[in-house]
Formats: sequence, C-alpha cells, structure tokens
Amino acid sequence: MREAAMLSRESLINILLAVLLLAVPLAANAYGEPFYVTLATRVAILALAATGLNLALGLGGLVSFGHAAFFGIGGYAAGILATHGFSGDPLFFGLSGTNQMPVIWLVAMVAAGLVGLLIGAISLRTSGVYFIMITLAFAQMVYYFAISWPAYGGEDGLSILVRNQFPGVNTMRPVNFFLICYVALMAALGLFVLIRSSRFGTALQAARQNEVRVATVGIAPYRIRLTAFALSAAMTGLAGALFADLNRFVSPSMLSWHMSGELIVLIILGGTGRLFGPLAGAALFVIFEYVLGGLTERWQFFLGLILLGTVLFARGGLLGLLAGKARHG
Repeated sequence: MREAAMLSRESLINILLAVLLLAVPLAANAYGEPFYVTLATRVAILALAATGLNLALGLGGLVSFGHAAFFGIGGYAAGILATHGFSGDPLFFGLSGTNQMPVIWLVAMVAAGLVGLLIGAISLRTSGVYFIMITLAFAQMVYYFAISWPAYGGEDGLSILVRNQFPGVNTMRPVNFFLICYVALMAALGLFVLIRSSRFGTALQAARQNEVRVATVGIAPYRIRLTAFALSAAMTGLAGALFADLNRFVSPSMLSWHMSGELIVLIILGGTGRLFGPLAGAALFVIFEYVLGGLTERWQFFLGLILLGTVLFARGGLLGLLAGKARHG
C-alpha cells in the first residue's frame, strides 16, 4: 500500500513537471516574453540529452564522461547539413545538405549512434574508473578533431544562418520551436518507460546489479550494455541537433568534457534512474544559472554546494526528496 502511494506521489510530481514545462512558456508567450520561452526550450533540450544519458547511467550503471561527444556530433550534423543546404554546395559523393529538421534529426541520431557503438564496443570491455576515463578520452579526441577542422569553423564554431525548418511549422517563432522540443522530450521519456519495463530493460538493470548472475542465465551483459549505450548516444545526438538550432550556432564547447559533466550533474540533481529526474535536474540547473548568474559570475560555486548537499543528504535527487525511494532499482 505504501509502495503504491509512493508510486502515485511520484507520478503526480511527474505530471506536474510536464504541465509546468508546457504552461510556463505558453504563458510567457502570451505575455510577450520570448526570453522565458527560450529558457524553457533550453530546459527541454538539456532534459532530452540527460534522458539519453539516464538510459546508460540510470538503468545500466554506466558512468559515461563521453556523452558530450554524441551531443556535439548531433550539433555538428545539424550545422553542417544546414550550411550546405543554404549554400547549395554538395557534401560528399554528390549528396546535398538540407534544412529540414526530420532529416537532420535522423542523420544526427544515426551518426551519434554509430559513434556510440564504436566507443561502447571498446569502452565496455572495461569497468569502473577505467570505463570513465576511456569514454572521457574518446570524447576529447572528438573535441580536438572538431577544433582542428577549419572547413567547419574550427575553434570559432559554425553558425546556422537561419533556423532549420519543420514541415508546416514556423520554427522561427520561439514558442513553436519550444513545442517541437517538448514533444521530442516527451517521446524520449515514453521510450525510456518502454525500455525500462521491457525484458531488455530488466536485463540491463540486472546486469548493473550483478552481471555474473545475468551471464549464468544465458544473457550476454556486454551486448545488452552496448545496445543501451548506442541508444543512449543516439538520443543525446538528437538533443545536440536541437541545441544547435536553438542557438543557431555549433561550438566545440558542445563536445567538451564540461558538457559531459553537466549532463551527469543534471541527473544527480533530479534523481538517477528516475523517469523525470533529467527534467527536474535540467530545470534546477537552468534556474540556478539564470538566478545565481545574475548575482555573481561565480554561480558555479553555489551550484557545487547544492550538488554536494544533494549527494550527502538527498541521494535520490529532487524527486527522491519529494517522492521517496524509487520503485525501480
């Protein structure tokens, strides 16, 4: 009975978060405040990226410091395709660029997923701190490749002159672009639920807890984790493409290890493994960035104190503090 109440309370909190994320920018748009619409869009995109990482970290226990690589690959896919689509210059093998978001999203997800498959195939042969360091090393390799690629801006990054298009929608209107990002986030959360409740998700969580027992029943933990890692990378790549369109700019900073750390912070703040943990963490992070950043340039110091308090006194993050112990381990 108490477990059902816990579940019900967390479900209500999840619904409240989803409604607030939708209602606040719609209200801001009605009152002519596009800045707050942009803030909400940033929350949705960061939550989407963190949901991708939550698939690997929250369900699989894979502490990856390499997800900035997938985030940046998604961003560069959007920037490069948009640049060639605008100029008309072919990419390679006679292929042309495009400014259509669905095509860009597909390319971003496939590119990030394939790179994730390659990185995961090597990194998942290790564990613990070795896994963390190898994923970090791969991400830094991609980062340094980007800053040494002068054809697409190098250290200066790559501008997207006009936001990419979605069929039937004026994406230049901030509220319309927010709604696109919101739907993408809700779809990703729906996929997270399906994976978590599937046999694949059960095996992934079991491998996190005891991979020897999983192997004894005939399930290969390596393959399960590799599949989850690639799916996680693809989802984070989609977020990167949306982030590039939000800023109309792709920067090598999207590939930096700081970005990987930021995604982990979002999950810890919201609640590791929680369905809406990434959204709660992203909302807290953006609010802290906006409020504290307006008071001091050293707002990260106070964020660090908050993160320290979360780790010491609220191990389940914000959702754990509000809803109690998670039902899914």
